[in-house]
Amino acid sequence: MSQYWSPAVRELTPYVPGEQPLEQVIKLNTNENPYPPAPGVSKALRNYATDHLRLYPDPTSYALRTALAESYGVSVAETFVGNGSDEVLAFAFQAFFCHDAPLDVPSITYSFYPVYANLYGVTLRKHPLNAQWEVDIDALASASERSGVIFANPNAPTGHAHSLETIEALLKRVTNRVVLIDEAYVDFGAESAVALVERYPNLLVTGTFSKSRSLAGLRLGYAIGSPELIDGLQRVKDSFNSYPVDSLASLIGIEALKDEEHFNACRNNVITTRERTRQRLEQLGFEVLPSKANFVLAQHPNVEGAQLFAGLRERGVLVRHFNTDALNNFLRITIGTDDEMDSLIEALEAICR
Repeated sequence: MSQYWSPAVRELTPYVPGEQPLEQVIKLNTNENPYPPAPGVSKALRNYATDHLRLYPDPTSYALRTALAESYGVSVAETFVGNGSDEVLAFAFQAFFCHDAPLDVPSITYSFYPVYANLYGVTLRKHPLNAQWEVDIDALASASERSGVIFANPNAPTGHAHSLETIEALLKRVTNRVVLIDEAYVDFGAESAVALVERYPNLLVTGTFSKSRSLAGLRLGYAIGSPELIDGLQRVKDSFNSYPVDSLASLIGIEALKDEEHFNACRNNVITTRERTRQRLEQLGFEVLPSKANFVLAQHPNVEGAQLFAGLRERGVLVRHFNTDALNNFLRITIGTDDEMDSLIEALEAICR
C-alpha cells in the first residue's frame, strides 16, 4: 500500500469485474448480450458529425431522458441517466443511504453494493437468501430502523426474480426510506417495478443499456423514480460531474430505445437459448437455479466449481466462478448464441465424463 493513500482507500476492497481476455475465447463470463445493438445505432455512428465533440453535452441529457420517459410511460421529471447503472447506483448510495442506520441487502446479490457501502461509510445489514435461493423479501421488510433497502431483481448472480405483487408488498411495509430495485436483468423475463413508481414515492428503479440493449461498451444507465428522488440524484451528480453522459452516448441510447422490434427479438432469443441450455445442463446432472436473467447459476454434484471453471478455460470457454463460501461450487454462465452454448455443453460433457 502506498504511503500517499488516504485511510479510506487503504480499507477498500474494490469490485473485481469479469475477465476481458485478449485471446479468442467463447466469452460467457460478463453477462453481455451476444447480439449486436439495434441497426439504428450503426447508422447514427456513421452519420455523427464529429464537430459536435468540441462542445459540452447537454448537462440535463434532456433528449435521452425524454426518449426514456416515452419508452417507460413516465414523465421526464421521473428519469435520470448516468455512465452505466454502476454510476447511477453510486449516486444513489450517496443521495439516500448515508445515514446512521444500516442498509438492508441480501447476503448474496450484486457484489458492487458492499464496495459502495465501504466507500461511503454505509453499514450493511445482510439477510440470507431463503431455502430456494430467493431474496427474502419478508426479512428485508421486517428489519428494524434502516437507511434503506437495495437488491437486484432478477437477483445477481442467482437469477431469481420476485413478482410485482411481492415487491409491492415490500413497499407497503417500508415507507420511510428509499427502496432501490436494481433491474439490470429485468428484460429477460421478469416484471419491472417501474409500474409502481407513481404510487410509491420512495421507490427508485435502476436499469442499464448494457444487457438487453447490447450496449455494454457504451456505459449508459438510468434510474426512474419520483421527482423528489431524481432531484436527489441530480444534486449528487452536479456536485461530482455536471456532464456525465456524452453527446454521442445520448444519441446512441435514443436510437436503441426507438427500435422495439429489435429489442424484443434479441431478448426473446436469449430467453429461448437460456431455457434450452438449462435443460441440457440438467441432462448432464447439473443443478440449475431458475433464472429470469441472461445467465444461469449452476453446480454439478460430482465436479467442483473450480475444476469446471479451469476445464472450460482450457477448452476456450470462459465463465464466471465466484470464490466465496456460499458460491464456490457454482458457475455463472452467461447466455450466448446457440453455437456458443453448444460449445459450452460439448466442453462440459468432456469434463464431466
